[in-house]
Amino acid sequence: MTVIRMASRHTELAFWLMTPNENACEIASILGYGTVIIDMEHGTFEPSTAARSITIAKAFGMTVYTRVASAERVPIQHALDFGSDGVILPQIEGVEHARAATAFAKFPPLGVRGFGGGKTVNYMPAPRHFVEAENRRTKCWVMIETAQALEEVEKIAALEAVDGLFIGPNDLSLARGRGEYLADGSDHDDIKRIARAAQAHDKPWAMPVLSKLDRDLARSLNIAFMATTDDLTALRDGLAVGLQMVEEPR
Repeated sequence: MTVIRMASRHTELAFWLMTPNENACEIASILGYGTVIIDMEHGTFEPSTAARSITIAKAFGMTVYTRVASAERVPIQHALDFGSDGVILPQIEGVEHARAATAFAKFPPLGVRGFGGGKTVNYMPAPRHFVEAENRRTKCWVMIETAQALEEVEKIAALEAVDGLFIGPNDLSLARGRGEYLADGSDHDDIKRIARAAQAHDKPWAMPVLSKLDRDLARSLNIAFMATTDDLTALRDGLAVGLQMVEEPR
């Protein structure tokens, strides 16, 4: 991961937070990661621990996105009310699903997000023009990881409440009948299509970067940010280095 980070110094770097681990956020911030993705779809978060992790990561100066457990009203509103800078919506099934789900991330008239006050307004009455400013500030990323979402990606990118596209390469490869993601020609063809759909509507795109091949392709397509690892994988890699230091040569 260090090689990828150094080679990608002009691209925003992100990591997944799978567990409520403020030390991981602190270390990532020190190393130069600017974005953390709280993973409520595959991670071990509850609403209360997600809220705490969002607050801590923002205190370290990081941009915080939350991949919600499901693309529904309550998970989306929770993440935004907790102070997340945006949401990443998983398992979007197509343009109509995207239209309905992204509406939960934006206040009227752009969407149907409910106003809860509290943290989003610093525990004070909402200032003038808060709704318009919040709709601009918070970002709604739609994951393209199903076959139908890919088929309709150009229409999804055109939706007003969609701020960016986030590729789920593993699930997309599975959904397309290719099995595990191998970063081969067909996988990268899909990534190119998604990136170009986003760019056609002047919107950013992002994805997990799993190899140098991914990195090089992503940079050539002007990726907004790369998610390079997660807290548990980083821990495993660090422990493996410790083992290697004391192993006897064979």
